[in-house]
Amino acid sequence: MSDNRPHILLVDDERSIREPLTAYLGKNGFRISQAENAEAARIKLGAYAIDLVILDIMMPGEDGLSLCRHIRASSELPIILVTARTEDTDRIIGLEMGADDYVLKPFNPRELVARIRAVLRRAGSGDARQRPLETASYAFGEWVLKAGERTLVDREGLSVPLSTGEFNLLLALVTRPRQVLSRDQLLDLTRGREAAAFDRSIDNQVSRLRRKIEADPKDPALIKTVWGGGYALTADVTRL
Repeated sequence: MSDNRPHILLVDDERSIREPLTAYLGKNGFRISQAENAEAARIKLGAYAIDLVILDIMMPGEDGLSLCRHIRASSELPIILVTARTEDTDRIIGLEMGADDYVLKPFNPRELVARIRAVLRRAGSGDARQRPLETASYAFGEWVLKAGERTLVDREGLSVPLSTGEFNLLLALVTRPRQVLSRDQLLDLTRGREAAAFDRSIDNQVSRLRRKIEADPKDPALIKTVWGGGYALTADVTRL
């Protein structure tokens, strides 16, 4: 079953802050992924469907304001900025960049939880994902997945029916070709507003999808099983 708790990405270079805050937020109904810097955060943003980012401004290397700008350039993912600085300049710049809220260190964890819930309510009760709705088409092997139309067609244009779960799974794979995706990642990437339609195991969904797109489902050439890792789409993908 998919975990329907809001998924929060906590970005802070101080482990002494990340670890206890992760435990506290977990006890208050949130699922947490951690990142110690902007580079790690970018990787997590590409690998999971995050609902909200808690972002420390002062980090070595790329700072939080730069990462905030990057996130806002491509999505409406809710962002709460955190900093030890008290100058209004940082707060104003962060809000001008599109941050949804701003918290000063040291903060009361209960206050942060209240702010998270308020931001998620404004964003749609946790359903606002960081990726905009896909409308492109993806060609791979002998197939074309039309994301905007939510259909799969072969090279002759004949449509193959897909369930919501199968479509979400295939979309997650074609948008990350040759990337090994764990079962947890796939559950996360394929949930959202249609979680109820994806209540079967990832393995069953993969098996059903293989029967529809593989020439030999027992010896799959497109969706490979990576033992101990998950699944990967091994075909080249062209975005149309």
